[in-house]
Parts: sequence; C-alpha cells; structure tokens
Amino acid sequence: MAAQTEEDLILKSFFAEVGEVERDNEVLRILACFKLNPFEHLNLSFDSPPEEVKKQYRKLSLMVHPDKCKHPQAKEAFAALAKAQQLLLDPQEREYLLSQINAAKEELRAKRRKELKKDNASKIKSLVDEGKYEHQYEQSQEFQQQLKLKVRENLTQQEWRRRKMQMRISEEEGRLKKDEEETKEMWKRKREHEEQWEETREGRVSSWRDFMKTGKKGKKGEIRPPKLKTEDPNKSYVQRPVKRV
Repeated sequence: MAAQTEEDLILKSFFAEVGEVERDNEVLRILACFKLNPFEHLNLSFDSPPEEVKKQYRKLSLMVHPDKCKHPQAKEAFAALAKAQQLLLDPQEREYLLSQINAAKEELRAKRRKELKKDNASKIKSLVDEGKYEHQYEQSQEFQQQLKLKVRENLTQQEWRRRKMQMRISEEEGRLKKDEEETKEMWKRKREHEEQWEETREGRVSSWRDFMKTGKKGKKGEIRPPKLKTEDPNKSYVQRPVKRV
C-alpha cells in the first residue's frame, strides 16, 4: 500500500512538469505506431512482462487522457493505448505476438550466421566468446531496429493471410447461403405446383368420367368440323377398304 502511494506521488509530480507540447508529441507518437504491434503503442521492449505493461499503460494513458490533453486526437490515442494493453494482457494474443517476435529473431539470426561466414574475424570472436558476442549484438540498437522492422513484416504477412482466409470463408458462406435459398425456392415452387394440381383434381376427375361415358373428350358446346361421307361426289375423300382377318 505504501509503495503504491509513493508511486502515485511520483506520477503526480511527473505530470505536473509535463507540458502541453509533451502531451501532444505523445499523442502523435502513439498514432504513428504500427497498428498491429501493441508493444510499439506502449513504447515497450518485446520482453516486457505483464506487470510492466500495466505500469506503462497507466503512465501513458494519464499523459494523453482527453480530460488532460487538449490535442484533438487525444481520444484516439487513449483508445489505442487501451487496446494495446488489452492485447498484451490477453494470454492467447500475447502468445501469438511472442511467437511472431521469436520467428523474426530466428530469421535475423540465420541471416547473421550467413554474414559471419564471410567475416572470419567476427566468426572466430563469436566462437571464442561462446555466444556473448552475439548476445551483445542482439542488445544493440542496430539489431533492435532490424527486429522491429522484421516483426512488422511478419505481422503484416500474417494479417494478410488472415484476411484472405476470412474472405474465402465469407465467399464460401455466401455460396452456401445462395444454394440454401435456391433449394428453398425450388421446394416452394414444388409445393405451389402440388397445391395447384390438387386444386384442379376435381375438374380432372370429372373430365375423365365424361370421357369414359361418351368416349369423347372436349369442352361442352365445342364446334367440331363435319365428317365427310364415304361416297363423296367430289372424290375428296376416299375410304380405304379395311382388311378383315
């Protein structure tokens, strides 16, 4: 409790000295960060533990809080910090980010080993120091900048793959929905046809009965053409003899 009170006093003293220019600059820095890397938003190294994430978020969020910062985009910067903390404190999201960071490190290390093969002096020094030489190099500003850029590249590629996969999923869902609608429409037309067929059943049965009685099929009052007589003086009709068995 005492430690927390001391920390609050230090923060209060710090923000009393922070001017409007510093607050505005911090807003601009946050908004210029790579959107897929929350470590950049909180200005933290990639190996920062969750406790450091909480502490840094508290410090920066107070600095750019819309109630204290007059910058027109302070609200956006404040929201970006909140999202960054949420991602870094989420176990699944944090694990994903660390996996991308480790993959970026391995790529840079492999590149470094290829370069050392061409530089015998550095190669010998690396072997003699038993890894200390490489550890010092990875702590250097040069390596950290390369790592930062490589992480950006990897995260961008992963996000692009995710969006492509989401697009394919959406397209497949759209196709399935269209097939489902077409199937529903087909069954709807089939039911309507069956209903219409059933509605005309009585008329069809009646027509069939009339046909069976008269041997004729046709509408009542229908005018039929006259039949020609067998002996037609104009010889326009000739009756062929019927063979009897």
